[in-house]
Amino acid sequence: MTVLRISEAAALIGVSDDTVRRLVADGQLSAVDPGHGPLRIDGAELALWLRERAKAPQPEGSVASSARNKFVGLVTEVRSDPVMSQVEMQAGPFRVVSLMSTEAVEELGLKPGVLATAVIKSTNVVIETRQS
Repeated sequence: MTVLRISEAAALIGVSDDTVRRLVADGQLSAVDPGHGPLRIDGAELALWLRERAKAPQPEGSVASSARNKFVGLVTEVRSDPVMSQVEMQAGPFRVVSLMSTEAVEELGLKPGVLATAVIKSTNVVIETRQS
């Protein structure tokens, strides 16, 4: 069983340590007492808690898509040259970066503060874990 420190759980869900402690106190999450040291959060329980709450905001006029990896967020930076642009956005605690034509950036009206959805369709996704 994977157990996480309160601070690790807080970082994963994008809240403060105190918020995680309140979730435990309110019974929304349960803490594991390792018998020594600080309380821990069960990783599987936290994953279920996150999944149940993972309802991303949908922008107006959203369309149906086969892509399952969608991140709604705010554009934070656009760097352009005459041909290509780099667009950065913040989707919750995640930074998403996309390279696209400057023509596409202009057509979409992408600039800091614009609400956008990063749609990722990929056959290659790398998942890593820490090795002990």
